[in-house]
Amino acid sequence: MLQQIREHSSGWISRVVIGVIVVVFALFGLENLGSLFSGGSSKNDVATVNGDGISRQSLDEQVMRLAQSGNLPPERQEQARGQILDQLIQQKLLDQYATKGGMTVSDNQVDQLILNLPQFKSGDGKFSTQQFVERLRQIGYTPDTFRDYLKRDLTTRQLQNGLVLGSFATSAERERITALSNETRDFRYAVLDSSNLTAPVEASDEELHHYYDQHKEQYVRPEQARLDYLVLDKSALAKNVSVSDSDLRAEYANQAKDAARQVSDIVISEDDTQQAKERMQQVQQQLDNGASFASVARQFSDDKASASNGGDLGNVTSGIFGEPFDSTVAGLDEGEVSKPFEFDGALHLVKVTGIDMPSFDELKPQITERLQLQKVNSAFDSAVEELGDKSFSADNLDGVAQDMNLPLQHSDWVSKESDSVEGVLSEPGVLDAAFASDVLNNGYNSDVLDLGNDRRLVLHVNQHREQQQLPFDQVEDQVRQAVIAEKTRTALNELAQQRVASLKQGEQVTLGWRSASQVSRDADTPDSAIINRVFALPRPEQGNHSFGIAELGGNRVAVLDLASVGTQSGKGDEGKVANTIRDAQGNSVSKGLLDLLNERATIERQ
Repeated sequence: MLQQIREHSSGWISRVVIGVIVVVFALFGLENLGSLFSGGSSKNDVATVNGDGISRQSLDEQVMRLAQSGNLPPERQEQARGQILDQLIQQKLLDQYATKGGMTVSDNQVDQLILNLPQFKSGDGKFSTQQFVERLRQIGYTPDTFRDYLKRDLTTRQLQNGLVLGSFATSAERERITALSNETRDFRYAVLDSSNLTAPVEASDEELHHYYDQHKEQYVRPEQARLDYLVLDKSALAKNVSVSDSDLRAEYANQAKDAARQVSDIVISEDDTQQAKERMQQVQQQLDNGASFASVARQFSDDKASASNGGDLGNVTSGIFGEPFDSTVAGLDEGEVSKPFEFDGALHLVKVTGIDMPSFDELKPQITERLQLQKVNSAFDSAVEELGDKSFSADNLDGVAQDMNLPLQHSDWVSKESDSVEGVLSEPGVLDAAFASDVLNNGYNSDVLDLGNDRRLVLHVNQHREQQQLPFDQVEDQVRQAVIAEKTRTALNELAQQRVASLKQGEQVTLGWRSASQVSRDADTPDSAIINRVFALPRPEQGNHSFGIAELGGNRVAVLDLASVGTQSGKGDEGKVANTIRDAQGNSVSKGLLDLLNERATIERQ
């Protein structure tokens, strides 16, 4: 389709459209290609899957994207890295399986998807380059990394669709599921808690000791350590680096060269070279006399599509037109008009009417940080080397901290499987290093650990204690709570059974009854445990009721009185039911496939 557009296009506005489709999608963001497509394992990989590495950069980028999208609060980022890495590993397994099966997605398919995504369309429903780049920037993608993401996602969907399409439901299954999904229940229920018991539940010393003896595994303190650690952070070093205003402005000017420019163009065809030059002189004369660029473009430009808009081509980024058009535009500041130049069989005169770039003051903090990081590169590498040398030969980290002017930080007691650690200690591999034999048992400092984001950490075990069975006296309060909760649940179940027995005898039972009418399986209220249990009760015979008990959270039990089973009207779409069955079957097959791939894979986390 893109080739057809090329073959049937003319005029400069159409060239802009083609440039957007071909160049921005395909070429923008080339600086990231090396990191995206470098193969094999390296020391910067956080995991390998069947020999294919998952780089620390890709993990960092995924964490950043989730944070930018608002789905990952800052205080949860470090703790979530392990789960995000697991997701990347599963995606890698699917990618490898799809590739081995010959599943591919063409560049044209990706192009068409991007062009049709509503997020990238302006108010008139047309694709907007500016909106495309801005939206990607907001979610942490370049156009190139976004295309790579879409290609992988489409390939995975292709695989999943194949699994789903391989599943089917018979007409009898569809009819049965449709009937069940449309069923409703009319019932009443009463929730019992400790206030319904005649006497408060108590626990004797004998009961506490018996429970403790039967559940000793619940009262074990795991092997723990207290850690000393140093963190070397490149960004912290960079804050002490000064950057001159002239350097900042030079970098701003350098970035401005690559910014999209709002460009207007006057085109003079070259059927007769001398005549074209004379007409261009007339154009320049008009501009010298004070005429506006737009009015002259309307009068003289031979590109009628842009002439009608005063020569406006919209936002133009490097790579759309090629040389010398790109370099001419890049060399102009806002409001400047170029000298006439020859391009693509015509004479051109262009004016930059705007530069799509924030002001210097707005970008100054970002530029400052970037230049500081650039200047501190060598110092950071030297500091990492020094940290490794000093910590390797030291008995602890006290002297290393003093020599390198780094704050020595201390943890509370932590275990290898601890869920309560925060900050850098929660990052992958840190607690593994702390509980490695040489560090834990021999008193060595750890190797320098790469945490990503230009941070390094080294740790030392300050104190260590083995796994220990906690004595009864230390956990008596916990045991008491557990025994009382268990006895309360038992007492409530016995009370509920007594009430159900009375109901089955036809007796009137006074409870805090609540009525529920025409409740469907997917209803929001009452409690889901009540709905699940009431739909599992036998269908009551004519004039009779069915009774049951549902255990709820928080030491609560519900007594259920089912009066009748009905049918919900207006929900008989068998097609949707068939899709639901097929999707469920497909998801089951997908899970089975992933389980098999994990079982056969060689997965190493660094």
